[in-house]
Amino acid sequence: MSAFRNILSKWLLVYAFAYVAFLYLPVIFLPIFSVNTAVTPQFPLSGLTLKWYEGLLETPALTSAARNSLMVGVSASILSTVFGICAARAITRYRFPGRSSIHGLLMAPLVLPEIILAVSMLLVMLQLDLSLSLVTVVFGHVLVCIPYSMNVLTSGFEGFDRSLEEASADLGETAFGTFRRVTLPMVSPAIISSLLVSFTISLDEFIMAFFLTGSDPTLPVYIWSQLRFAGKLPGVLALGTLLLLGSAILMIIAEILRRRAARRAQLTGGLVA
Repeated sequence: MSAFRNILSKWLLVYAFAYVAFLYLPVIFLPIFSVNTAVTPQFPLSGLTLKWYEGLLETPALTSAARNSLMVGVSASILSTVFGICAARAITRYRFPGRSSIHGLLMAPLVLPEIILAVSMLLVMLQLDLSLSLVTVVFGHVLVCIPYSMNVLTSGFEGFDRSLEEASADLGETAFGTFRRVTLPMVSPAIISSLLVSFTISLDEFIMAFFLTGSDPTLPVYIWSQLRFAGKLPGVLALGTLLLLGSAILMIIAEILRRRAARRAQLTGGLVA
């Protein structure tokens, strides 16, 4: 029996490495080919160069798309976090009819096909007679980002010791004052993590932006448009590498803050108890 377990554990380790390689090996090729002197991404590399990165800042359409993505990302992350705070607090603090159903509906965008959501949002915008612009893209990105924001914020509120709020109320503080001075500072790491996660999701979001954008494309839409031209491929690879690096950094920071918030909640709960 022990021999079987040893063999199984070794095969599970091999499976884990194979799974990770299958997921991330194609991503590794992106930065490799982005420094290739040749336009065609193929091995062996013809040489190493950074000219594709240097040419990014010399493209007005690229800088405009980057500015659009930043505006949309900041707006979507703030709105998603605000709505996420309200929803997460209501779900973790109160018991009301239909609570589980409402929570499931809020998480539905995680499992629904995103193209269906994008087409539905487009139909709604057209029925409301709203012209497609960056504003409609923000609405679509908020719909996609809210479930991620809620996941982060719910863990922050669930680990929060409610006795701190009760102590604040006993000292004469109002409900809003308690929320502003006690609750928000305690869950601030989760809030910052939610902002970073939502911004990362919005920055990389393509399908919603593709259906809801007007004449001002975001970065993913701009990258899609450049893939039609073979000569633009090295610049797209360089831009994709920068986006990959930026997204990874933001996600790492968000995870660090999330874990810090969890440890703070445990320490606070232990001290109060």
